[in-house]
Amino acid sequence: MSLDIILVLISVCLSLFGSYNYVRDTIKGTTRPNRVSQGLWALTSLIGVGAALASGAEVLTTVRIFMAGFVPLIIFITSFANKIGYWKTTKFDYVCGLFSLLAIVLWLIADLPIYAILFAVTADLFASIPTIRKSWTNPESETGINYIMGILSLIVIIPTIKVFDIQNTAFQIYLFLVDSVIIFCIYRKRVFRSESI
Repeated sequence: MSLDIILVLISVCLSLFGSYNYVRDTIKGTTRPNRVSQGLWALTSLIGVGAALASGAEVLTTVRIFMAGFVPLIIFITSFANKIGYWKTTKFDYVCGLFSLLAIVLWLIADLPIYAILFAVTADLFASIPTIRKSWTNPESETGINYIMGILSLIVIIPTIKVFDIQNTAFQIYLFLVDSVIIFCIYRKRVFRSESI
């Protein structure tokens, strides 16, 4: 078994560990995922996989993008298992979701793989805004380990990237940045409170 395959398997395990904790907390009702974000994250990431593969990205590199869609899909489905296991959707969430869907439609119209990746990133960004906002205002409604594991799984997969181009890196870089922002939003009060003590 090659080192690349081992790193991809480690990356997948890290993602699954983070999602296990998130799903468990969602079922308990301590984590309340935003269904707009989770549903659109699943959709945009899976579109990103198709676009990356269609434009010549390496299969191993796109496994992390696939996990970025698969995990939110599981979380989205799980959010229906508990009546309090989801975040109340607001008009703001729907507006972000609408912009996300618009970016997906633009991808379908453009029908060019590299543009599809950029539109998928844009769509995913709009899908992320409701969760970023919720993580800022109500950090206790999120399970931070899920996003930490997301970043670790991205770091582990970097050595498998052989060509650093848009197809192989755009979505990876974006995922790293958005997970970092969400982690900051979730833990900022705890970190700054401990520094002031």
